[in-house]
Amino acid sequence: MKLFVRTPSFQRHPASWFGALILCLVCMTSAHAAGVQVQDNVEYAVHDGISLTGTIYSPAGSSRSPAIVAIHGGGWQVGDRSVYKHWGPYLAERGYTVFAIEYRLGKDTYPELVQDVLAAIKYIRGNSDELNVDPDRLALIGDSSGGHLAALAALAGKEEPFRGAYPADAHSGVDTAVKAVVTIYGVFDMAAQWNHDQLARPLDQISQNYLGVAPMESRRVYFEASPISYAEQSRRGTAFLVVYGTQDDVVDPETQSIPFINALKQARIPAQPLVVEGAPHFWIWDPIDEPQSFTHFLAPRLLWFLQSRL
Repeated sequence: MKLFVRTPSFQRHPASWFGALILCLVCMTSAHAAGVQVQDNVEYAVHDGISLTGTIYSPAGSSRSPAIVAIHGGGWQVGDRSVYKHWGPYLAERGYTVFAIEYRLGKDTYPELVQDVLAAIKYIRGNSDELNVDPDRLALIGDSSGGHLAALAALAGKEEPFRGAYPADAHSGVDTAVKAVVTIYGVFDMAAQWNHDQLARPLDQISQNYLGVAPMESRRVYFEASPISYAEQSRRGTAFLVVYGTQDDVVDPETQSIPFINALKQARIPAQPLVVEGAPHFWIWDPIDEPQSFTHFLAPRLLWFLQSRL
């Protein structure tokens, strides 16, 4: 297994990786002045009477761009799209359209949140001409619970109970396939997260709050809601960049990211680990231009992955 680890020295990376980084830096420099168009409060669906909106960051220019739906974390209960206020402009300046979305929050919201994410994918693909995006070059990025939603939408979006939930949506029949997914300290095994939280944070049992039941009440729901359950050879159309920190005590990499990467590789699903040495949870919203930040370390590697997969 090839790992990317945060390090101050390029000597630990293969020469090809060093070349890819140089290419990314050249692209970043040339694209920085291109400009960004921002559309705020864009409604992508109305589910159960709730208006679902997001912010679109678009690159200036006439060429169709690849598009990325960005899904914030917050334990499926809190958070908002401002998590991607730095990443939206950063990626748009480099030629990507980013749709940072809101979705329904609160307890007992499964499987509705996955259905919201699928609706955002359908909105982007269904409006590809108006948004000037390439409908065949779509990706997802999500952090923490947003990483869970991104992985589950990509691997199981065409399965029950996720597909076809809102036939009245303007783009209900649009395909939800994506070419790439970036997960950042994501949750992939709901039962493992429940067991972790039972010891580490028993008063904030986020998995149980989200699913509405404890695993001893319904093992099936925990299996069904876990992206790792869908790491099968028949689902090899999406590539994954799985990012995690070595000091994350909220979502344990040993029971989440690492087993998920192994399961993807066993199924021959393209999976690239990115290990961020010393990183805890909760850092994806940090400024990207801060040289000592974990986001600064992630940025060129994220660009390399997107350029190679979209």
